Amino acid sequence: MTSASQTVLNRQSAPHYTWGEVCEGWRLMGTLGLSVIEERMPPNAEEVRHFHQEAHQLFYVIEGELSMEVEGEMHRLTPNDALPVLPQQAHQARNDSQSDVRFLVISAPGADGDRVPT
Repeated sequence: MTSASQTVLNRQSAPHYTWGEVCEGWRLMGTLGLSVIEERMPPNAEEVRHFHQEAHQLFYVIEGELSMEVEGEMHRLTPNDALPVLPQQAHQARNDSQSDVRFLVISAPGADGDRVPT
């Protein structure tokens, strides 16, 4: 049972945005203390390498394969794999596969305004 102040969110109802020209995000939760975003990254797309000053992040793959470079070490994540990224760790997510990748990015505290390009 949900109260009048609670809303079920999904990709159809969550706030949507485009980033990096071809990638998409759906903000499932966005508070100062916690951010949960579902992202879709098409083949050959990547984010800018960066770090967060304070945010701890967890990348969790829903579908496809995500390539994550963290502090020079490459990780390949497939469905149900999760990878934590600590504050100050330089990282970059990219899709080196031939199909879309869908994943969650969970940040605590929220990562808005906390990103520093490297």
